[in-house]
Amino acid sequence: MPRYLLRRLAQAALVVLGVVVISFLIARKIPGDAAVSAEGARASEAQLEAARERLGLDQPLPVQLWHYLQGLLQGDLGVSLSTRQPVTSDLGRALPASLELVGASMVLAVLVGIPLGVLAARYKRGPVDTSVRLSSVLLVSFPVFLLGLLVQLTFATRLGWFPTASEYDRALDQSSPLTVYTNLTVVDALITGNWPILLSTLHHLVLPAVVLAAYPIGAVAQMTRAALIEESTQDHARMERAMGFGRLAVLVRFSLRPAIGPVLSLLALVFAYALVNSFLVEAIFNWPGMGSYTAAAIRSVDAPAIAGVTLVVALVYVVLNLLVDLLQALVDPRVRAA
Repeated sequence: MPRYLLRRLAQAALVVLGVVVISFLIARKIPGDAAVSAEGARASEAQLEAARERLGLDQPLPVQLWHYLQGLLQGDLGVSLSTRQPVTSDLGRALPASLELVGASMVLAVLVGIPLGVLAARYKRGPVDTSVRLSSVLLVSFPVFLLGLLVQLTFATRLGWFPTASEYDRALDQSSPLTVYTNLTVVDALITGNWPILLSTLHHLVLPAVVLAAYPIGAVAQMTRAALIEESTQDHARMERAMGFGRLAVLVRFSLRPAIGPVLSLLALVFAYALVNSFLVEAIFNWPGMGSYTAAAIRSVDAPAIAGVTLVVALVYVVLNLLVDLLQALVDPRVRAA
């Protein structure tokens, strides 16, 4: 296990280094002048030259990359050209809200997707299986922005069951102000016992989390079904059936654990996919996450912010894949020998 862990850590470090280099180069090659973004369109040529010198844009690209890598090792992602604040601070405020939304959608994906996959495998080629497969294809293929608008129009505007937008009722900032520790509103409300904001946040979280969970639910259900059907053809499954266990018991008690590996790998992939997709959902539901920050960075050609967002998304993906690989190695020793 230690050798496997070291090997995976080395691979993860190489992936992160590659992402850092590529994101830095792309951010530097985006059309537009970062000096103009920093000083404004009406800045004089002397001001623009001074800004380029201050930002290090007058140096050769390899030197700029070296300085950027040095800053990263110290936790410095640079200063945003639009907010004039450190990118680390900006992301520290925006990322938790996005992770809160994505985390809720992943919980829904596991709680709904895996049972649907088990049911589809249990009633293979029957009406239940057909319904689950068709529903999964629909959930995976439906555009997230269109689903968000339809859900918002139906359940928020017409029926009035849920709020239309925002993270919680902002009127509570006056009556029940929230003490911030983690920038995760649900966690901070739990820590401080701020029940009005907690309930309001959970109420506001339902619609965007359901919309964001649509693709993961469909993908997890399909993968769970395929993995269980494959596992049910193994010798141990036939032996368990011969011992008198029912089909559902064999799937849940004996086949689900060895079949969970591909599902875990898929969850890491769809988490990163959902994190990027959350930008659209945040725009529709006015959720205060990374979506608005990223959109503003792209509009203003804010190279440090763009590179920072790209790096954070890549880091989340790499860390999740590493955790999934470790979980698979713990569940199935054959993975460690691969």
